[in-house]
Amino acid sequence: MTIYIRRESSKLWKRFCSEIATEIGLLAENWKYLLAGLICQYIHGLAAKGVHYIHRPGPTLQDLGFFLLPELGQERSYISETVFTSVFLSFFLWTFHPFILKSKKIYTVLIWCRVLAFLVACQCLRVITFYSTQLPGPNYHCRESSEVARLPWPKSALEVLEINPHGVMYGCGDLIFSSHMIFTLVFVLTYQKYGTKRFIKLFGWLIAFVQSLLIIASRKHYTVDVVVAWYTVNLVVFCLDKKLPELPDRTTVLLPVVSKDRTKEENHKLLNGNGVDPAADWRPRAQVNGKIDSNGVHTDNSMNGA
Repeated sequence: MTIYIRRESSKLWKRFCSEIATEIGLLAENWKYLLAGLICQYIHGLAAKGVHYIHRPGPTLQDLGFFLLPELGQERSYISETVFTSVFLSFFLWTFHPFILKSKKIYTVLIWCRVLAFLVACQCLRVITFYSTQLPGPNYHCRESSEVARLPWPKSALEVLEINPHGVMYGCGDLIFSSHMIFTLVFVLTYQKYGTKRFIKLFGWLIAFVQSLLIIASRKHYTVDVVVAWYTVNLVVFCLDKKLPELPDRTTVLLPVVSKDRTKEENHKLLNGNGVDPAADWRPRAQVNGKIDSNGVHTDNSMNGA
């Protein structure tokens, strides 16, 4: 049992190191795209904070979802955030599965470049939308009786560029359309294309639907915010997916190719009669009667002796 654990641990470590080397090479080529995507996430956070300055609380608008779904209340509003956090962490861990599992279909760096491209495109549309028309926030901390429904004007430029984690959770005014649904749908659509488990794909769509209901029941967004997110994110991903370069197929096994430019050491081995690496030459050699030379040509002993 101990020998088996050691052998499997050694295989896992080799697999991990090999994947690290591969991903580092991809990161060196694509770090600009990842950095640009992360910077856009920061800009999106600043935009959401900026609209909070001009938010004006008022009576909650008439909403069909509010009429049909019972209100969860402040004490149970954490449920939707828990579901969203679970979705985010699950997808994040899945993107790193090539480091551990044998079955590999994606590259971690390339899949996150693709995901960030989808997120940035959706968030740009979102910023344009919620700055066009400011609606009174339906969330509890955005109502007229709340002290944090309005943000005091910044006293310095540094305060404008600062993103407070507390403000991310208690922002107001950034309504149409839901940022939570952007992330959830992008993750589900990405796994729909690159995932391998049919059950998880179906379960992901179910979770996205449940997340939509929880957001409305928690009064974090109006129903229109969620509905617009559903068709906007799907259309954005559909259009961008055709424009972005497709990910390399990792299911194809690449055979080694012997280069003509051999190293001096390899040439020295060949001159001394030693092979380079028998595993590097996988040409088929079909033996009938007699011998097979190094070029795969059959030589019949009986004919040579005639």
